[in-house]
Amino acid sequence: MIKILITGGAGNIGGSLAEKLSQNEDYYVVVVDNLLTGSLDKLPYPTPDNFKFIKCDVNNYNDLSAVMLAYKFDYVFHYAAMVGVKRTLNNPMGVLQDIEGIKNILSLSKNTAVKRVFFSSSSEVYGEPVEFPQNEHTTPLNSKLPYAIVKNVGEAFFKSYQKEYGLDYTIFRFFNTYGPRQSKDFVVSKFIEAAMNNRDITIYGDGFQTRTFCYIDDNIDATIKIFEDGNFVNEVINIGSAREVSILELANLVIKITGSSSKIIHLEALKEGDMTRRQPDNSKMKQILQRDLTSIEKGIKNIINIHFNSLVHS
Repeated sequence: MIKILITGGAGNIGGSLAEKLSQNEDYYVVVVDNLLTGSLDKLPYPTPDNFKFIKCDVNNYNDLSAVMLAYKFDYVFHYAAMVGVKRTLNNPMGVLQDIEGIKNILSLSKNTAVKRVFFSSSSEVYGEPVEFPQNEHTTPLNSKLPYAIVKNVGEAFFKSYQKEYGLDYTIFRFFNTYGPRQSKDFVVSKFIEAAMNNRDITIYGDGFQTRTFCYIDDNIDATIKIFEDGNFVNEVINIGSAREVSILELANLVIKITGSSSKIIHLEALKEGDMTRRQPDNSKMKQILQRDLTSIEKGIKNIINIHFNSLVHS
């Protein structure tokens, strides 16, 4: 049986990954999470026999080493991190602690014969954009915020460990992955929640800043295929949609789809952290998936349907 560790597995992407991987009886999946921003309701349910959750802080070496030495994992997905622009801006020292988690994962993976480590980096490493689409190899990394710098440092650690110790890696640069497990303080979930309750939808600034939104199924299908097929070993790959959507357009779209009476309220623009544009070169991801990505319209409808069905059956 192949043993897989997912750190930060009680989050949006980690929980979805754990659910999908644990459907394969050849895998034994262990999730560790300190539950600071994660939640137990994002874990696979009902709990499969080949799944285990352990409360653990990856930034604490003793905590993590006890788990990794006990299980001797074949593969590691390191997704644990403090996330969210406002949260990370408000906790700059907490963000920097995530460097310890990266070092712990790499050191223990090297010493326990892990075959390959997958790292969740972020579109934030590109910083304020200097070219479009943002390419993994040609676009300069212009990150200035603590969260983005930590991801950039993490990428450097993974590359250095491979050169020094031969520990294989794949770096995923995630672009705004959304889905039904996403916390309510992220933009798509926040807008849907407000619209379904006919509350005002608030936008920072004029709302013309653009993002691309990747539905969770596209993220998980791509990352698992890369894992299982042995693709992009010791490489970096953007994981995201290439369709730019302004925040104002997103708000109007959510209102239209939900049939909401919500009004859009503009707040003062954020002083830092709200980049003007995001758009990945996702040609590698499309090559892996061999299909179209989920449209933002369909993704929003999926979340609403899942939310509605959970209310009906609760």
